[in-house]
Amino acid sequence: MQESKQVVITGVSRGLGRALVDELVKSGVVVIGCARNASAISQLEREYPAHHFAVVDVANRDEVDPWADSVLKQLGPPDLLLNNAAVIPQNAPLWEVPPDEFEQAVQVNITGVYNVIRAFLPDMIERKKGIVVNFSSTWGRTVAPDVAPYCATKWAIEGMTRALAAELPNTMAAIPFNPGVIQTDMLDSCLGTSSKLYPKPEQWSAAAAKFLLELGPSQSGKPVTAPRV
Repeated sequence: MQESKQVVITGVSRGLGRALVDELVKSGVVVIGCARNASAISQLEREYPAHHFAVVDVANRDEVDPWADSVLKQLGPPDLLLNNAAVIPQNAPLWEVPPDEFEQAVQVNITGVYNVIRAFLPDMIERKKGIVVNFSSTWGRTVAPDVAPYCATKWAIEGMTRALAAELPNTMAAIPFNPGVIQTDMLDSCLGTSSKLYPKPEQWSAAAAKFLLELGPSQSGKPVTAPRV
């Protein structure tokens, strides 16, 4: 009997991450998720006791490293690593963005991805197997006013992921992933009521989960976009 695929996903407390958890569980994989919100993690643990959830701030290496060590010792390296966790400052021209909000976006959206990759990838490389998917954005390939910090971090993800792809064995992959425009709390904060024009995470996640689970080495270094719903 074939073992279930193991998927690590960050930012599972809400939005795309939370919707993906439901679909990944339905697909039969073992989900290993993290988020900063303790109450959301407790709810996930109650709902899915056969899976693995932890309170982790990906921007804090002192939290990421012991979490990853525990996962690797208990379950081994993941087959699929989804770096989804991200934050966005309130809309403002770049020069008006509060420094702490800019710094938090960089720490979560870039350093957080690095922290998780650094913690999990060596074991994946040793096995010469595994796919790393770093969540980018439409704003990682285009720009808009008043979201410059978010654009900066997601453009960085595109470049960092494509460079990582060039460093991996050809049996593995690193892929920048644009989920598309989905109505999440983050989009609400940017577009207000106009965000209701876009699909909700629950509408998006079924096709997106299938798409992510089917990614392989042939897509390494190639920017991909979720199927439209």
